[in-house]
Amino acid sequence: MPDTFVIRNQLGHYYSKSKVWTDGRDAQAVAQFKYRDEALNTVVELSSKDIELRAEIFEPEFTDSGKLKLEVSEHPLPGETQELISVAI
Repeated sequence: MPDTFVIRNQLGHYYSKSKVWTDGRDAQAVAQFKYRDEALNTVVELSSKDIELRAEIFEPEFTDSGKLKLEVSEHPLPGETQELISVAI
């Protein structure tokens, strides 16, 4: 799909349609922007709420069937860390 942009943060998480960060396992949940300007506006809004955010906008690759090809983040999502600690105890 030409002209599709996604947002990825410094931990390799992707901005999702539900306005939270996702690790990329579910590519359908990732927000896709038709225009780079739309993605940039979203990054500016997110950065104003989180000054530590380092985000990039890029054009992802697609599979032959038209699905996003994303690298799954190795870093746990916010909130998953607490779940892992609870399970370990």
